[in-house]
Amino acid sequence: MTDPAAFIRANTETASPPLVPEIRLHLASEVTPLWQMTERELDRHNLPPPYWAFAWPGGQALARYLLDHPDTVRGRRVWDIGAGGGLASIAALKAGAASATAFEIDPFALAAIALNGALNGVAPLAEAREVLAEPFAGEADLILIGDMCYERPLAERLVAWLQTAAGRAEILLADPGRAYLPKTGLELVISYAVPTSLDLEDRAIRTTAIYRLAVA
Repeated sequence: MTDPAAFIRANTETASPPLVPEIRLHLASEVTPLWQMTERELDRHNLPPPYWAFAWPGGQALARYLLDHPDTVRGRRVWDIGAGGGLASIAALKAGAASATAFEIDPFALAAIALNGALNGVAPLAEAREVLAEPFAGEADLILIGDMCYERPLAERLVAWLQTAAGRAEILLADPGRAYLPKTGLELVISYAVPTSLDLEDRAIRTTAIYRLAVA
């Protein structure tokens, strides 16, 4: 477990998310075996669950939107917070972003971002940085958030941070109906019907909306 890239290659398959066939990723073909393997290692090495191994609905929606609307991202500096395997960052670069920085604190996710970028001929910067603990200093023009409102403490912390960045960067937040999505301050941009695995979700299709964070 000292080589995250080797672990990823050994425990995933190269496949395309249903909503974004243009992009290839290292993805878990079966949820349970990889999850349990990582849970066993978690006990010994304090490893987090392999969220990076799945193309979650929010990331798929953001990637689809950026590829279909390249003017949104062309020439801009993009931040992808809670990037997972880097799907949204990869789509941003393929759509013409000047740069894309994918933030994750899991070393396996950082390795997955690099591997997935290489699969697609782009190189998002994978950065182990807890940006929500820092004030936003204007280093990005566009901030992407995919599917991060699934638990209350994280969602509240995220929204408070995003409100400090609003007005200095455009913020797109994709959400498939998680419980802690904020009820105000969001402008609907577009919705997608995202095919999902019943191993991960409670339904086969997740309606996933992209919102623009309104400037207060």
